[in-house]
Amino acid sequence: MALRRIFVEKRQGFFDVPAAILRDDLRETFRLTELKAVRLICRYDVEGLSDTEYARVRATVLSEPPVDTVYEEKLPEFKNSRIFAMEYLPGQYDQRAASAEECIQLVTGKERPIVKTAKIVVLVGNIAEDVFEKIKAYLINKIESREAALEKPQKLALEHPEPADIEIVSDFLTLDEAGLKEMIKERGFAMSYKDLAFCQNYFKNEEHRAPTITELRVIDTYWSDHCRHTTFTTAIDDIIIEEGFASRAINAANMLYFSEREEIYGENERDITLMDIATIGMKSLKKAGLLADLDESEEINACSINVKVKINDKEEDWLLMFKNETHNHPTEIEPFGGAATCLGGAIRDPLSGRSYVYQAMRLTGAADPRRPIAETLKGKLPQKKITQGAAAGYSSYGNQIGLATGEVREVYHEGYLAKRMEIGAVIAAAPKENVVRERPYAGDIVVLVGGRTGRDGLGGATGSSKEHTAESLTTCGAEVQKGNPVEERKIQRLFRNPDIAKLIKRCNDFGAGGVAVAIGELAEGLSIDLDSVPKKYEGLDGTEIAISESQERMAVVLSQNDVETFIKGAEAENLEATPVAFVTDDNILMMRWRGKEIVKLKRSFLDTNGVKEHTTARIVMPNAEENYFTNFSPAVLSAGDDLEKAWLNNLSDLNVCASKGLSERFDSTIGANTVLMPFGGKNQITPAGGAVAKLPVQSGETNTTSVMTYGLNPHLLKWSPFHGALYAIVEAVSKAVALSCDYEKIRLTLQEYFERIGTDEERWGKPTAALLGALLAQSELKTPAIGGKDSMSGTFLNLNVPPTLAAFAVGVTESEKVISPEFKYIGNKVYILRAPRNEDEIIDFTKLRRNFAAVSKLLKARKLFSISTVGVGGVAATVTKMALGNGIGFKFQKNMDKTALFSADYGAFIFEVAEDTNIAGDVKGVDCELLGFTTESQTIVCGKASVLLSEAKEAYLKPLENIFPTETKKSGDNATFVPYTFGNKVFARGAKIASPRVFIPVFPGTNCEYDTARAFKRA
Repeated sequence: MALRRIFVEKRQGFFDVPAAILRDDLRETFRLTELKAVRLICRYDVEGLSDTEYARVRATVLSEPPVDTVYEEKLPEFKNSRIFAMEYLPGQYDQRAASAEECIQLVTGKERPIVKTAKIVVLVGNIAEDVFEKIKAYLINKIESREAALEKPQKLALEHPEPADIEIVSDFLTLDEAGLKEMIKERGFAMSYKDLAFCQNYFKNEEHRAPTITELRVIDTYWSDHCRHTTFTTAIDDIIIEEGFASRAINAANMLYFSEREEIYGENERDITLMDIATIGMKSLKKAGLLADLDESEEINACSINVKVKINDKEEDWLLMFKNETHNHPTEIEPFGGAATCLGGAIRDPLSGRSYVYQAMRLTGAADPRRPIAETLKGKLPQKKITQGAAAGYSSYGNQIGLATGEVREVYHEGYLAKRMEIGAVIAAAPKENVVRERPYAGDIVVLVGGRTGRDGLGGATGSSKEHTAESLTTCGAEVQKGNPVEERKIQRLFRNPDIAKLIKRCNDFGAGGVAVAIGELAEGLSIDLDSVPKKYEGLDGTEIAISESQERMAVVLSQNDVETFIKGAEAENLEATPVAFVTDDNILMMRWRGKEIVKLKRSFLDTNGVKEHTTARIVMPNAEENYFTNFSPAVLSAGDDLEKAWLNNLSDLNVCASKGLSERFDSTIGANTVLMPFGGKNQITPAGGAVAKLPVQSGETNTTSVMTYGLNPHLLKWSPFHGALYAIVEAVSKAVALSCDYEKIRLTLQEYFERIGTDEERWGKPTAALLGALLAQSELKTPAIGGKDSMSGTFLNLNVPPTLAAFAVGVTESEKVISPEFKYIGNKVYILRAPRNEDEIIDFTKLRRNFAAVSKLLKARKLFSISTVGVGGVAATVTKMALGNGIGFKFQKNMDKTALFSADYGAFIFEVAEDTNIAGDVKGVDCELLGFTTESQTIVCGKASVLLSEAKEAYLKPLENIFPTETKKSGDNATFVPYTFGNKVFARGAKIASPRVFIPVFPGTNCEYDTARAFKRA
C-alpha cells in the first residue's frame, strides 16, 4: 500500500489562531517587524491504507473540511517566505500521530496503520538568515524534537537492529579506587564512589562473580536520590546552631525535636536525618492520639486518611488520598513533557491506591519570564519558553484526562533560574470497601497494565537526582517523556470498577525506575520475565527494559485465580494487561531476558540503599538588617513617599499580581464537582485562595467537600529557611480555615526543594533549619505532615534555587459552609484578625489558634459574607483583591503606615460582615479591630491616599499579560452577524417513555462520562 502525504492548514483569517499567536510571539521576542505572517501546517505521512480507506479518513480523521485547507503530496509555493519543518525525535510519544492511528483503526476496523507527523512553519516576510536560525533554535527543543526533512521518505517503518547480549562487567572486581571513579564518569552513574565500592564488595564477597551491566544499572536506579531519598536519609552527626537573630527560636525548635525523639524512640538508637525531622511531628501527634484518621498500610505512594462522606444523608466510610509530585529537572529541559508527566505522576500515586483522582493544584517557581531572550544563559531555555511550555503541558494533560485544576499559582524568584520548580498536587477518593490490601505470597502473579516500554523513559530517576549542567540540554533527552493522558484515563476507569479494584492485593505505579523499581518494590522475592514486558518497538535490550520509565503503567499483584478476570476487565477498557512476574519466597530480585538471568540481587543488599553517609549541619542565622517582615519589596521602595504609587507598584509585584491568564488555561470545572471558581465576583478577579471540590460520588448527592491550599514564599525562605517553612504551614492552614476547615483536622504534605548540598555544612543547615521550622508549626497547631516529597538537585553551575519548602494543607468540610473572598455588599463592615509576632519574628501560636477558633465560629454562625487571609503584598493587596471581584470600593477606618499596609502578615484574616452584625461575642479574646467599610465609590481610600479600582485592576492584571494574556488582541475588523436557521419545524418525540435509556459512548480522548451520567440520573 502506498505511502501518502497530506498537509492540513487551518483556513486563514479566522481559524488560524495558533499561527497568529506564534506570529505575535516571534515579533515580540525577536523585535521582528519584518515578519508579516506565520502559517502553520500539519503534515501527515500515512502508510498502510487502501485508496478507499484513505478517501474515508482524509476528511474525517485527518482534516475538518469546514475549517481546514488540505494539500496532497506537495505544498504550494510560498513567495517571500522561509519554511522549515519540525518533528519529535524517534521514540518520543507523538500524541497527534497516535490519535490519528487509533481513529483510523476505528474507521477501518483493520490493523492500525503507521502515521508520522510534522509541523511545517512558514515565515512570511524578509527574514535574515541569522534571524531564521535563531527562530528555529527558539522553536525546536533538541531534547524532544529535531528539524524534519522536507522530502518524502520511502517508508515509515523503522528498522531496529537485534540487541547484543547483556555485558558482564568482567573487570569490575579488580578495579581500584581510580578505576571505580572512572567507571562512574564513563558509565554516567548517579551513585557515589562509596556506593560503587560497596557494590564491588558485595559481588566479590557474597556473589563471588562479576556483575552484569544490568545489575549495576538497576542498583544505580534503585539507590538514586529520587527513588530512595538518600540525601534525606543521610546521618547528621551534629546540628550546629550559630548565635544571632532568632537563634533562641531555632534552638527551641531543635530542643523540641530531641524531646520528641526521646518520647518516640526511647533508648533505641536512631540516626538524626532530615527524614526523621520531617516525620517526627507526625509520629508525636499520632502517639498523642491526635491522628486517629490516618489510614496506615505498607503501600505508601500517597497520603491517606479516613473520612465520612454523607451521600443522600447517609454516611459512608471513604479514603481520601492526596499527593504532591515534582518534575523540576524534566520540566527545566523539556517544559511541555516534563510538566505533563508531573501531573501524570502525581495522579498515578493515589491511583495506585485504587482511588479516583478528581482535584488538582499546580504550584510552580520560575525566574522572571519577561526576561529578554538575549539574556538566556548558555545551556538554558528562555524563561518565557519554559514557563509557557510547562503551563501548556500540565494543562493539556489535566484537561484531557478530565481533572479539575482548582488553583494554579506561579511564584517568582531569580534563584529559580538555576532550575525551575514544577509541583503538581492532587486529591483522590474511593469507598473504603473498594480498597483491599494484602501481603503478596509466593506464587502470586504480577500483571503489568497500561502503556508499553520504550527508550524515551531511560534515566528518569538518576537524571532527576543529578545536578543540572550546561550540557544537560544536549545529553538528557531520554530522561523526559511525553505523557499519554488518554492511556492513564483508561487505568482510572479500570481501577474505579469495584469488582476489579478488590482483586488487587498490592499496586505500584511505574514512575522513575521502570520495572526495576515499580515491580521490584512489590515483594521481597520476585522473578521477572523481561521478555514478557510489552515494548513500543523491537530492539530494546534487557537493561533498557528493566529500567526504562513508562508514564501510564501500573504493576498489580494478583492471586493466580484472579488474573484472567483482571485481564478481561482491562480489555474492556482497551488496556493491555500482561503477566510479567511472580512472587517468590527466596528474597531475591531476579530478572530474565532471552531465557538468561541478567539480574540476581539479594533483597538484603538492595534494601541497604547503599553506604550510609554522614554529615554535619550548620545553621547560619538570618541577617536582622535584611528582615523580610520589615523590609519592603523593591516595587514599594521605588515609590518613595507616594502611597498611591506604592499601592499600584505593590499590586504589580510578580508575586502579588494576578495569575488569571495562566489559570484560565486550565479546566477548573471538569467533573462537575467544583465548589469555588478560581476567581470570584462578577468580574472574576478575586482569587479563591484554594481548590475546593465535592467528593466524586457516582450516584446520589453529597455536600462533603475537600479543600487544598498551599503556603510558600521563596523570598522569606531565602532570608530564613526556618521562618519560611514555619510560615508556609501557617499560610496553608490559615487559607484552609478561611475555607471553613477545622484546623485540628487539617493534614499536611510538604515539598522540599533545595540546592545540591554535597558535603557543605552550611548547605546542610538550610533544609535542617527549614524542617525545624516546619516541626515547630506542626507541633503548635497540632496539624501533622503525613507525607511529602524532597528534591535536592536545584543547582546549575554556580546558581542555586532558593531554599524551598512548600506546605499543602488538606481538609474536609461541607460545601454550604464555604464562602468566597470577594466583597459582596456595599456598606458592610470589614474587620481584621491579627496574630502578632515576637522579637524573633515568630507568630504567637496561642493567639493564632484563637483566631482559627473565632473564624470557625463566625463561619458556622453564617455571619461572614467574605473572608481572606493576608499574605504577600500585605493588607493593601488583600483588600484590593477582595474589592476587585465585584467592583466594590473600600475606605479604611484609619490611616495606616506602609509597614502595616504592605508587609506580609501570615495568620491574619480580613472578613466582611453586615453593618448591623454584632460579632463582639465571637471575637472575644482575640486581636480583632474594625479595618473599614465597603463603599459605592470605585476607589480604595486610606487617609489622604485614594486609588481608583480601574487603576488597581490594570496594575494587578498587566504584569504577566504578555506571557499569559487575559484578553485577545483586537483584529480591527467589524464582527458580522450570520444567522443560522433551519426552518421553524420543532421535532418532538412521538411517544412518551416512562424510563428512557441513555447511551453515553466513551471514546479515546473523551471524558466527563461520570458527571454526564449523574446529570441524566438526576433528571
